[in-house]
Amino acid sequence: MRIVTWTLRLIIFLFLLAFAAKNIAPVTLNFYFDRSWQAPLVVVLFGFFAAGALFGVVAMVSMLLGQRREIQRLRREVRGHAKATEAARAAEPGRPPVVDA
Repeated sequence: MRIVTWTLRLIIFLFLLAFAAKNIAPVTLNFYFDRSWQAPLVVVLFGFFAAGALFGVVAMVSMLLGQRREIQRLRREVRGHAKATEAARAAEPGRPPVVDA
């Protein structure tokens, strides 16, 4: 399976390398206030790909941190309910307390 994975990675890398070699023509990006920047097309494409990946990671991390906070809140809530249940069981007359082994 590793051989298949690495072969696929090599094929994708060679495809992207050939794509980069074919797209070296300079392009001009025009900004506001008569600013412009000239670079090879492959550099511009890679830059925008990297920026998109960075924005995706930032969005994912913020969602992940929110989920971790929610998990911690729910764990505290479950612990509180478990303690309340244990206290209620211990307060029932004629019933021995539950002992975890």
